[in-house]
Amino acid sequence: MATVKKELSMEQREELLETLKARFEKNMHRHEGLEWEKVQAKLDEQDEKLWSLNEMETTGGEPDVVGYDEQKDEFVFYDCSPETPKGRRSVCYDREALESRKNHKPENSVIDMATAMGIELLTEEQYRALQQLENVDLKTSSWVQTPPAIRELGGAIFCDYRYGQVFVYHNGASSYYSSRGFRGSLRV
Repeated sequence: MATVKKELSMEQREELLETLKARFEKNMHRHEGLEWEKVQAKLDEQDEKLWSLNEMETTGGEPDVVGYDEQKDEFVFYDCSPETPKGRRSVCYDREALESRKNHKPENSVIDMATAMGIELLTEEQYRALQQLENVDLKTSSWVQTPPAIRELGGAIFCDYRYGQVFVYHNGASSYYSSRGFRGSLRV
């Protein structure tokens, strides 16, 4: 299996940075008090993280800065698309769930996709924090990190926003739907 080169061309890099900067400036409510120049300085030092942000972007995630971790000196990006990213839907939870399906297997799993992209699946806590910034997943839903005890019993959890409330649900980990994908996070 060929190794994927996790590097962008100069043209891709410039286009992505323009997109990220425009989104950052348009959505200051997500990162009050933070400056784009400091974010870009971090991105300029980390080609592989920029590649991961491009993966988030090309799959429809609309990544944006949602915080800054002072202790680790890292900016935190989440997928901020209004609905779960289109390029990451119709996937079951993990490899075990994918392999357990006898018929109609999806093309991929959430955990495999996130790992290949170099991002982390949002936790329930992070999902709720995103909903505090703005309401997302009004028509779709997103898988979130599932506690081992639930996963060991064959389940996985997902969230959405309905009736002014975040709902957390369960499903068999091998299930998949055209309206369910996943949101990720990346620290830079």
